[in-house]
Amino acid sequence: MLRHIRYLTAVAEHQNFTRAAEVLHISQPTLSQQIKQLEKSLAVQLLDRSGRTVRLTDAGETYLSYARRALRELDAGTRAIHDVQDLSRGSLRLAMTPTFTAYIIGPLVERFSTLYPGIFLSVQEMTQDRMEAALAEDTLDLGIAFAKARSSEVHTQALFIETLSLVVGSNHPSSGAQAPMDLQELEQQRLVLLSSDFATRRHINLHFRDHGIAPHVAIEADSVSAIVEIIRRGHLATVLPEAIAREQPGLHPVGLSPAIPHRTAALLKRRDSYMSAASQAFTELVSTWS
Repeated sequence: MLRHIRYLTAVAEHQNFTRAAEVLHISQPTLSQQIKQLEKSLAVQLLDRSGRTVRLTDAGETYLSYARRALRELDAGTRAIHDVQDLSRGSLRLAMTPTFTAYIIGPLVERFSTLYPGIFLSVQEMTQDRMEAALAEDTLDLGIAFAKARSSEVHTQALFIETLSLVVGSNHPSSGAQAPMDLQELEQQRLVLLSSDFATRRHINLHFRDHGIAPHVAIEADSVSAIVEIIRRGHLATVLPEAIAREQPGLHPVGLSPAIPHRTAALLKRRDSYMSAASQAFTELVSTWS
């Protein structure tokens, strides 16, 4: 049908089958046959062939006005595809688990937005379980969480190793400590930890249980930024990625002995899903981040 519309447009512009055929680089009989096929499919005469020039009938004028509009939209669609492919426009739906938003989202989003200012970026913070469900439902393009995905529909790509440590503020007695703190001593600390809904808290609890430790949890919170402010301003301690302490002024990491096992940060996507140009660009960017 698209070919027929272009043929009809050419005949209407040149008012002559021979000249239109030359412009289209096809034979005149082929052009005439194609126009007749279009008229037959529409059950209406589109061209008046009775005069010295070929003119559109009233039906032809009406049909071609819509057809030209359709051609413009199709051409715009073709340009839009090229725009998306060269990353001058497009969108990306991204999610991260809370601890990663505390130290990854800033530099990553700043770099991505600088490189691709035409890409609309939607960033959400959510637990890994919710993230995997959203990826499987195709309501999310990419996620940053941990390498052990529970869903078989989710593919993980390892990014970097995350180290957890005790984190204290400048007013805490251990803020200048160079030696790791023994876990037995940790039992005497008043801690602010993420709630048990978060994978980070479950990872910490498992380490404590494995070593027979019952820490004094004074405060639970479901916000990393809230924990950071509590630690920065007071005398309590927390357990968070060391990178957060390096990124946030007024925080100091203190090693633990035995150390909490490392975790592998990973990029998550729906297995065998279509990767947009924006998704591919973000994947390349985050793969070089450390």
